Amino acid sequence: MSKKLLLANANVPGIRGFEVYRREGGYRSVEKALKMQPAEIVEEVKKSGLRGRGGAGFPAGLKWSFIAKPEGIPRHLVVNADESEPGTFKDRYLMEFIPHILIEGMIVSSFALGCNVSYIYIRGEYAWIPDILEEAIEEARKNGFLGKNILGTGYDCEIYVQRGGGAYICGEETALIESLEGKRGNPRIKPPFPAVKGLWERPTVVNNVETIAAVVPIINDGGEEYAKIGIGKSTGTKLISACGNINKPGVYEIDMTISVEEFIFSDDYCGGIPNGKRLKACIPGGSSVPILPANLLLTTAKGEKRLMNYESLADGGFATGSMMGSGGFIVLDEDQCVVRHTMSLAHFYHHESCGQCSPCREGTGWMERILKKIEYGKGELKDIDLLWDIQRKIEGNTICPLGDAAAWPVAAAIRHFRDEFEWHVLNPEESQKRNYGLAHYADPIHVPVTA
Repeated sequence: MSKKLLLANANVPGIRGFEVYRREGGYRSVEKALKMQPAEIVEEVKKSGLRGRGGAGFPAGLKWSFIAKPEGIPRHLVVNADESEPGTFKDRYLMEFIPHILIEGMIVSSFALGCNVSYIYIRGEYAWIPDILEEAIEEARKNGFLGKNILGTGYDCEIYVQRGGGAYICGEETALIESLEGKRGNPRIKPPFPAVKGLWERPTVVNNVETIAAVVPIINDGGEEYAKIGIGKSTGTKLISACGNINKPGVYEIDMTISVEEFIFSDDYCGGIPNGKRLKACIPGGSSVPILPANLLLTTAKGEKRLMNYESLADGGFATGSMMGSGGFIVLDEDQCVVRHTMSLAHFYHHESCGQCSPCREGTGWMERILKKIEYGKGELKDIDLLWDIQRKIEGNTICPLGDAAAWPVAAAIRHFRDEFEWHVLNPEESQKRNYGLAHYADPIHVPVTA
């Protein structure tokens, strides 16, 4: 099993509460950080090699160093807890069962960034978790770790929880900021970037829950020690949300040196595929990243075992690789229909498009409509090429990455499983029989095209 940094105390009874968390070494990083200079903390995060755990994988320390520092202008840290990516639930686990590790990481990060007021923006569907976070915040305040003059150092910090309305688009940092300001969650055109003009046009850093939680072991043990875990530019540990056709779904903390094969089939992790079924494919980083068939999932284009890290999963580009993404690891066995799964994802992205950009607003609807035609045995072979053409014209042509997130699954499904699309077209009666009774996708020909 991999070394655990974030989940080491996950099974300790009462770890959700301040007293037990403190007894197990909690808030040591705050005590240490407040004796350091903010620039020293940023440097430790840089040394650690920590990359953003929300999907993009951008170096966290480098992102922090971009924050503008105009005289007399407040700065803000915003934690992105809008975990809306289908297949991803690791941040929910941290917030629900170990909330103080997030609060501790936020205090250290806020001090490093020169922020006195910080926010947690949490997705609306996580209706029960804000109460857990607010209880943890109040416990931290009562024990002198939040509020005025923290631990007598003269540093003031407050943390507030803001519930979102339940929109996938608010996982994009500028849409999140718009929503936090009380507006409709539409992404902003960049530049200016949030580090210069973010929340209320003030310098702002937006980081994912897991990213901020990882600051705790980095400060406790030092950036260089953290960087010794993992391999190459994939340093430290990574939380993986594993689901789909596996025996042991759940949240796992890995050190990114293990192979994909070990992760799926080892009893230490996913425990293999139920009922002796064969592995067909996997979406390794949340619904927006390209699906990979079993042969490309387990082995890179170079013939090496594919590892559970940023570089190895991306090896070969989208032709033969995928992405680590948010760590939403979705396994499909031999009985799963790739066309149906792609149709389901297209429905999701069509529904979640904010409608600001016409390629995404119109294109996601067209893709959903065509996929439904094909899945329900009413498609033509030319529809497959049309689908490919539409996704190609969406990718890279929108303000935010939602267009890419909608296009990549469709492109990868056609690239690797074109035979399945053709089967649906060439066997319409069988396709219709298989889908009989799925009322929520009825009448695919008359699906509305616009968002």
